[in-house]
Amino acid sequence: MSAAPEDRLEQEPNRWPVPPEGGWTADDLDRIPGLPPHTELIDGSLVFMSPQRKFHTRALWLLESALLAHVPADLDVDREMTIRLDTSNRPEPDLLVYRADADTGPDQTWYAPEDVVLAVEVVSPDSVERDRGVKPRKYAEAGVKHFWRVEQGDDDLPVVYVYELDPATRAYTPTGIHHQKMNLSVPFPIDVDLGDLYRRGRR
Repeated sequence: MSAAPEDRLEQEPNRWPVPPEGGWTADDLDRIPGLPPHTELIDGSLVFMSPQRKFHTRALWLLESALLAHVPADLDVDREMTIRLDTSNRPEPDLLVYRADADTGPDQTWYAPEDVVLAVEVVSPDSVERDRGVKPRKYAEAGVKHFWRVEQGDDDLPVVYVYELDPATRAYTPTGIHHQKMNLSVPFPIDVDLGDLYRRGRR
């Protein structure tokens, strides 16, 4: 006989949560005590994030600033929020753009995929497989229309791989690879100088 959900959420100090039979669920992610920041749920398993490098932090800052500067009034931008794709998957993109009317208030912890317009992943050494394969495939299957993958280029500046959902196949189609500058018309007009990664914000 398996333990009740409340029992399996109570953990001894200094122990990681032990998954129940069948894996964790999307609802469990809000109730498991003591999880590290930015814990994701992928196929019923908890995925923990490693400490991020300066490139990751700077790329997020640059793109978040650009998105906030260009986003139309009916959309908004968030980071550190999960998308509840189904009962076994709640990935956390680094940035997302969502319909503003999907904001339910300060206690909200996730968005539905139909409310997410764009998901952005900045690739780290420990997330290459997830960010290049697993997560974009799941976003596409759930109907998220736009996806950006951001990688560190040879010049240490961001390279942004842009994808758009093909509704017939529920898969992403690549629409561009952007170095130095990114000028797009969808999901809304946006112009980003990727070379600003280290120039801006210097003291």
